[in-house]
Amino acid sequence: MIVDQDYLNTKGRIFDIQKYSIHDGPGIRTIVFLKGCAFRCRWCCNPESQSYEIQTMVTAGKEKVVGQDVTVAEVMEEVRKDAIHYRRSGGGLTLSGGESLLQMDFASDLLLAAHMEGYNTALESTAFADFNKIRDKILPHLDLFLLDIKHMNSAKHKLFVGQPNERVLENARKITDSGQKVIVRVPVIPTFNATPEEILEIAVFARSLKGVEQIHLLPYHRLGADKYNGLDREYYLEGIEPPENELMQDLAEVAKSTGLHVQIGG
Repeated sequence: MIVDQDYLNTKGRIFDIQKYSIHDGPGIRTIVFLKGCAFRCRWCCNPESQSYEIQTMVTAGKEKVVGQDVTVAEVMEEVRKDAIHYRRSGGGLTLSGGESLLQMDFASDLLLAAHMEGYNTALESTAFADFNKIRDKILPHLDLFLLDIKHMNSAKHKLFVGQPNERVLENARKITDSGQKVIVRVPVIPTFNATPEEILEIAVFARSLKGVEQIHLLPYHRLGADKYNGLDREYYLEGIEPPENELMQDLAEVAKSTGLHVQIGG
């Protein structure tokens, strides 16, 4: 296959690169976090990811610039450093955010570059984008789609996330119908969806998707709460405690009743 090398010059905006991850896809992975998101989840642990703009965030009393513009080639220089770990473990590159699909060309060319070097590729995403662009630009270069489905009730979804869920659910169906490998992931958030009824509804939908066999339940945590102060923003889940292990086990059993393989955590 002849590929125009111009894709290496495509520019995008990221805010972090995390190495040696054993989550967000198989094996040992490098996760590239793209800036910008259409959602405003109340529990978001990366609030610095939401705005596409380059920001200043106060961390441990010091100002930190969040966001930098890079080319695909520059990102791949970092990704390539751990190639030996990918090959030994079956790992590779994962794109996260924010919502990577808001930088469609950059995301597409990053995935292409990883495939050109033989690395496994994964995308952590809400699929909140034009499906035709997802189909044409993302899926050809993607091994695993980690698809976030947060709630089946559109009104509650909009209240806690800032957007309705119809596009997410419609694209979930289209993506799986295309034959793409998908794992559904659900952030389990008290006051939002941490009940057996709500998790069951999501699991039933996930089970109805072509080829979907796994669902990951991701328990709410407060690890990003301090970032809101650093961005001079309000944290809307102040006082909400993470779900207890017993509840997570109960919710996992509910999801398993649909025939899905259930994993707690990413």
